[in-house]
Amino acid sequence: MPSLNVSFTDEELEGVRAAAAAEGKSLKQYLHDLGVREMRRKEFITGAAAWADRLREEFDEAFPDEVPPAERPGGAAAA
Repeated sequence: MPSLNVSFTDEELEGVRAAAAAEGKSLKQYLHDLGVREMRRKEFITGAAAWADRLREEFDEAFPDEVPPAERPGGAAAA
């Protein structure tokens, strides 16, 4: 299994160790989980943005007063 060495300052390492201990995890498990959690967070954000983009037109039609003025037909003058 691939692995990697990560450098920290003494203060950074102290903080990371404290965070791992607070979650009841080893330093290795904590850092692993942190990377995986960030990857999943980015996937979620990408999916949520795509979902919002698919529904934007429908939402704008249902709630025209919520459309930012610059994005309304006619631009800011339409506000």
